[in-house]
Amino acid sequence: MNAGSVLKSILPISVKRSIRKKYNNFRRRLFAPRMLLGYENIDGTYQDKTRLSDTVFLYHPERINVANNVFVWHYTILDGTGSLEIGEGTQIGAWVGIFTHSSHIAIRLYGTHYQDVPEVEKKGYPVAPVKIGRYVFIGAGSKILPGVTIGKGALVSTGSLVNKDVGEFAIVAGSPAKVIGSTKDIDQRYIEEDEQLMAWHHEWSNLSG
Repeated sequence: MNAGSVLKSILPISVKRSIRKKYNNFRRRLFAPRMLLGYENIDGTYQDKTRLSDTVFLYHPERINVANNVFVWHYTILDGTGSLEIGEGTQIGAWVGIFTHSSHIAIRLYGTHYQDVPEVEKKGYPVAPVKIGRYVFIGAGSKILPGVTIGKGALVSTGSLVNKDVGEFAIVAGSPAKVIGSTKDIDQRYIEEDEQLMAWHHEWSNLSG
């Protein structure tokens, strides 16, 4: 029996639990995903208020443009194949997928030769840009498909599949997502009672795009 085993055998259960608790907490802190403050686009513009998790995967980041004050939570995929634009103040939840391309046809057409043909030359490989406006909220687990534009102030409910454009200030939910309301109705209850909130809301909501 080695020294470690001997020590374990004589330690009281309360001490063992205390050691295990401290070790577990250390491991959680060490390996937990973290939000990173600041993001630099490929053109060199630095967004000092933007926060992306260190677990966010950016595919073709050179075609992704992120505005300032954006928040992207853990384990989200941002696909820039067909270009992706994320507007100021947008918040994107965890496990979200935003896609600007798909191989659902091409993989069958090319079979084992799929990887022999460059992306830009593949047939059955739809590529289309995604544009997300200012102060949009995209709930956890949602999927945004190629070619979609989401208007400013819109809210995509948790777990939604968005396969067509979403209008400004629309609330959408479901798979496929459908309009179920307007964020203007929600916001009005707050801003009509608070002049400061009204002024801040008007700062961005009156801008185009």
